[in-house]
Formats: sequence, C-alpha cells, structure tokens
Amino acid sequence: MNRVPGDAENAHSSSVESCPSLRDVHSINPAQLMARIESYEGREKKGISDVRRTFCLFVTFDLLFITLLWIIELNVRMVNKLLFSIPNYMLFLLAVFRFKVLILAYAMCRLRHWWAIAFTTAVTSAFLLAKVIISQLFSQGAFGYVLPIISFILAWIETWFLDFKVLPQEAEEENRFLIAQDASERAALLHPGVLSDGQFYSPPESVAGSDFLY
Repeated sequence: MNRVPGDAENAHSSSVESCPSLRDVHSINPAQLMARIESYEGREKKGISDVRRTFCLFVTFDLLFITLLWIIELNVRMVNKLLFSIPNYMLFLLAVFRFKVLILAYAMCRLRHWWAIAFTTAVTSAFLLAKVIISQLFSQGAFGYVLPIISFILAWIETWFLDFKVLPQEAEEENRFLIAQDASERAALLHPGVLSDGQFYSPPESVAGSDFLY
C-alpha cells in the first residue's frame, strides 16, 4: 500500500518525459514562432521551392546539352553524310519529350509524386536499349554511342534528384510548417494572457496621498 505514491510519481514523470513537445511549447518564444510560420507561409506564396527550381533548371540543362551535342554531331557529319545524324535526331526529340513532360508536371502543375519522372525515365531507357540493340552505334563514330550514354545518364540523374532531394525536402518543410502551426495553437491555448503587439496594460493611477490616509 505504501508503494502507491511512488508508482504515481513514476507514472507522472514518465508521462512528462513522453511528452517533450508539450514542455517545449512552454519555452517557445511567440515572436520567433510567428516569424517561423511567416517564413513558411512566404515559401508557400512563392509558389515553387528552391530545390524544385533547381530540378527544373537541370531538366532545362538536359535539353540544351543534348541539343548542343546533336548540333555538333550534325556539323561534323555534314561533311560526309547528313543521313547518319537522323537516328540521333530521335535522341534530341527524346530530350524535348522529357523537358515538356517534366516542366509541365513539376513546374506548372507542381506535382508531388514520382510517376511523371518514372514515365519519362522508363521511355528513355526503353528507347535507348532498343537503339543499342538494333542500330550499329560504333559504325557511326564517337557520337554514335556518346549521345545515348549521356542521355541515359541525365535521365537517371533527374530521377535520383527528384526522388531523393526534391520530394523529401519539400515534405520535410511541410511537416515543419504543420508542427510550428500546431505549436502556435497550443501556445495560444496554454498562454491566453500573452499580449500581442500593440496591446499595452497601464494600471490605474493611484490617488495622491492615499497611502497616508490610514
């Protein structure tokens, strides 16, 4: 019977330790909390995150780089035969296809799923695999196999960057915003008397000499 208070103390201490977030709310500075929430809201108003913008720039680089290599190959083969550059023209169209789908999905529609990048990467990989099996790449010179390899590498770098950088970082920022918003609501409930900016309390003036009446 004498062990009940001790058990109650242990249960109370374990419950307090299991809820560190509630203890943290007491120590939250309301000004810092509101500044953090406003920074998250500013990112939402900006429309597109920095990491997603970096991904879109890399997709644009993919298109421009493949276009540049194809134009160089076109100029090199212009001396001998223009027809040899027609198969690699499909690689240029493939880069245009990736650019249009990914920019539409992740820049304009702001998609938060990997299905679009999975689709473009699968189409690119299948086309390049068929090209390697069917066509005679080594008979077309260095550009015959350099362009497919570079196109394959760029497509998979885009997939890795979106799946391991863009989507997890945006999800983490969204979770931080929700946690900060929830903490602000809890702080408002736990500290209802906290004065906001612009609110002041001035005590009533005492009557002069009132301390000496008695």
